[in-house]
Amino acid sequence: MPRKKAMKKQVESVEKGLPIGKKRKATVKEIKVDLSTEPSIAQENKIRINVVYSPDACITESSDAARELYNQSRFGTISDNGCVQLTLIETYYLMEKGKLNVFIGKKKLSNESFCSKAKKLEKNFWVRYCVYKDMRNRGYIVKTALKFGADFRVYDRGVKPGEDHAKWILYPVLETSSLTWYDFAAKNRVAHSTKKRLLIGIVDEEGSVTYYEIRWVRP
Repeated sequence: MPRKKAMKKQVESVEKGLPIGKKRKATVKEIKVDLSTEPSIAQENKIRINVVYSPDACITESSDAARELYNQSRFGTISDNGCVQLTLIETYYLMEKGKLNVFIGKKKLSNESFCSKAKKLEKNFWVRYCVYKDMRNRGYIVKTALKFGADFRVYDRGVKPGEDHAKWILYPVLETSSLTWYDFAAKNRVAHSTKKRLLIGIVDEEGSVTYYEIRWVRP
């Protein structure tokens, strides 16, 4: 669904208590994130960076343009040899932005071929990518959060990793999937223990994302 159409949806605030323990409850509140322009890196720099594909990670060439991906918008991580190591999701996002040429050997991969491979390698790749893409397009830096037991960690606008801690941990969820109360409570505990807010991104069948922020409160 185009962004403008998605923004026409009526946004309803939902707030309900969920008993977790004796003194605490979680509240669920739908939030909107203001739209912003896409990262300037996608608009200003038209150089395509060569990338070598592997199932574990995608490695860029060692160049100033590649390192600028990290320096400006914190895509990937910089290796000791000056190359940038990208996740599959980061790679596909930058491919769609026209920033990368991705190769297996001498064969250049199309966006469709890369996406097909990524879907086979990563569970829920498309759902996770829809949320990642939406947050990145809104101006947020999104990084993996495996050590927290979540999909992503999200930094507030204007904040880069290393400057401050992430504000949210983010779980992408398909609209038609189910979530048990046990799983829901476990996600809340992860966010609470890491001193971050819990954000759930629900993806509908058209790829549009609605976000719910969940916080611990005392009655």
